Amino acid sequence: MKKLIIGITTLGAMSFTSNQLYYSTQLVYAINNVEDMKTWIIEDINNGRIEEETAENYFETLDETINLLNDFYEKQCK
Repeated sequence: MKKLIIGITTLGAMSFTSNQLYYSTQLVYAINNVEDMKTWIIEDINNGRIEEETAENYFETLDETINLLNDFYEKQCK
């Protein structure tokens, strides 16, 4: 009986740790994607594809997204 409880506890701890690692890895990828998008927007401004006012709106939304991802990381992954 003790071995069963220890085994279940160990599996639970391993599952929690792997989920936490998965979430933090996915958040890093998501933040990198947002940073890539910001780079593409700068390229689009320089190539005359979008206006700076439109780009500013995009940047505000992307910055807000990064803040939300960072908040989630701070609350769920640490």
